[in-house]
Amino acid sequence: MKTIIVLPAYNAEKTLELTIKDIPAKYRDNIILVDDCSKDNTAQIARNLGLKVIIHDRNLGYGANQKTCYREALKSGADIVAMIHPDYQYNPKVIDSMVSLIEDDVCDVMLGNRIRTRKEALSGRMPVYKYFANRILSMLENFIFGQNLGEWHTGLRAYKRQVLQAVPFENNSDDFVFDQQFLIQSAYFGFRIGDVPVPSKYFSEASSINFRRSTVYGLETLITILKYWLHKLKLIKCKLFISNFPG
Repeated sequence: MKTIIVLPAYNAEKTLELTIKDIPAKYRDNIILVDDCSKDNTAQIARNLGLKVIIHDRNLGYGANQKTCYREALKSGADIVAMIHPDYQYNPKVIDSMVSLIEDDVCDVMLGNRIRTRKEALSGRMPVYKYFANRILSMLENFIFGQNLGEWHTGLRAYKRQVLQAVPFENNSDDFVFDQQFLIQSAYFGFRIGDVPVPSKYFSEASSINFRRSTVYGLETLITILKYWLHKLKLIKCKLFISNFPG
C-alpha cells in the first residue's frame, strides 16, 4: 500500500530537518509539505531536502493547511496518509507501527498517544493545564463515542484512504478544532480507531497554542460534540456528519 507523509508546516525551519531524519527511510520518497505562508525559510529547506512543496499564498490556518495536505495526498494516489507536525514535538519513528496496523486491516485511523503515563507526559514538558484539559476532554469523548483512546488531541495521525474519501473534511474548520472535528466524524461514521504510544517533547521551537487559543479550542470541541448529538437526534442536519458517500 502506498503511504504518503504529509506535513502541515508554518515557520518550521529550525525543526524540519530533524523531523525528516527521524521519519523511517522507506517513506521519505513520498513526503508532501504544505507551507501555510511561513515567514521563514521553511519552504526552501523543504525543497533542499527533496520534499514536494506546496505553498499557500496567504496564511489560511491549521485546518486549511491539512485540507490541502489531504487533497494532494489523495491526488498522488495514497492508500494511507500519515500526518505529522514538522516541529519535532512527536517522535516520527512510530509512524511505521501506525501504518502497519492500517495495512494489516486492524484499524482505519491511527493516533500517536502522548499520554501513556502522567509522569511521562509532564516530563516531556507538556504544560500542566494542557495535560489536565486533555485528560478531561479525552475521557468525555471516550464515553460519548464508545472509544478507549489514550488521547483525542494528538497531532500525529494516520488514515486509510477510504476515511479521507468518506469524511467531509472540506466542511470542517480552518482553525485548530479541525483535528477534533475529523476524529469525531471518524467515530460517527464507524471507522476503527486505534493508538500507539509516542514520546513527545515541548520546547521553544515546537509549535504550541497559548492558553487563550487552547480555551477557544476546548470550547469549539464541546460545540462539535453538541452538534453531533443534535444531528444524531435528528434535531438539526449538520454538514459535518453528512458523508461524501451517503448510504
